[in-house]
Amino acid sequence: MAYEIPVTQARAELADLINRVVYGGERVVVTRHGKPLVALVSAADLERLDQLQDPDEEQVISSVSNVRDVASAPREQQRFGIAAHHRGTGAS
Repeated sequence: MAYEIPVTQARAELADLINRVVYGGERVVVTRHGKPLVALVSAADLERLDQLQDPDEEQVISSVSNVRDVASAPREQQRFGIAAHHRGTGAS
């Protein structure tokens, strides 16, 4: 959970807020009229967020190469789904 603080108070306590983020590992949300305006996060948190938005190309290629090809179901199973599988060939 992030620590919330009004923007007017944040201005007066900016140095303290920076220390809380850097050394305390906290996240601080600065609000205006009770609504979130900005967030103070550590540089490490920001780097992790950037990596989530822009995944490493090698990681994507590795993930895609690990996807196996699955054989298509026979036409009847595709058409009737699981019911065709359970009835088998002996059902009338």
